[in-house]
Amino acid sequence: MDDKDYTLFIEGVKSFTGIDLAQYKEAQMKRRLTTLRTKKGYASFALYLEALKKDKLLLNEFLDRMTINVSEFWRNPNRWEILEKRFLPEMLANNRRLKVWSAACSTGEEPYTLAMILAEQGALKDSKLIATDIDDNVLEKARVGQYIDRAVRDVPPAYLKKYMIEQGVHYTASEELKRGVTFKKQNLLLDTFETGFDLIVCRNVIIYFTDEAKTELFHKFARALRPGGILFVGSTEQIFSPGVYGFEPAETFFYRKK
Repeated sequence: MDDKDYTLFIEGVKSFTGIDLAQYKEAQMKRRLTTLRTKKGYASFALYLEALKKDKLLLNEFLDRMTINVSEFWRNPNRWEILEKRFLPEMLANNRRLKVWSAACSTGEEPYTLAMILAEQGALKDSKLIATDIDDNVLEKARVGQYIDRAVRDVPPAYLKKYMIEQGVHYTASEELKRGVTFKKQNLLLDTFETGFDLIVCRNVIIYFTDEAKTELFHKFARALRPGGILFVGSTEQIFSPGVYGFEPAETFFYRKK
């Protein structure tokens, strides 16, 4: 009965929200949602689903818990240094108007990191930097751009001083950064992607998807990149057969479209 209750919940959520939880690894997702359902006092997923349909605040909390909203500025700094010192200069040598996408951007740390690097190289104003996520709540936080001081601990001091405004225990993204990023809602698994990207950054979310969903997503990213464009993934998201998707390894966790 527990399995049927959960299966019907998955189907109901897809019908109600368009979000297909079956594309996420079941054990992790089921554990996360069972904890949330129990905490809220619902004896079954059927009762929980009915409540979600009637209570917008409860639905928003569910969406927050379902999506993976863990993000940091300059996460794995040595990888960002490679992007900053090698790949972006290569791109900018050929084209000053880059098209860049931060996919599954969560609360904005990643796209603002990109915006700082592009601004420092004099390319932010001329470039198109898009950041997307499935969760309206985190997108709103990203647009506000305010972070506690712990969140910016890996931002290089010169960048922190230049692009983040210190306000007590908080730091807020400068207006230059906010103007440079366009935030949009998007479902990676269902929605079509724009094309012609020079760089796509999608880190630390793909690991939560099933193998089938990963395969489809890598194909979609490949179609969205221009030839020679770069896909930058997280430190636990190595693509083991990049050639299947039309990629070739460019550096650890960086893949170039052939």
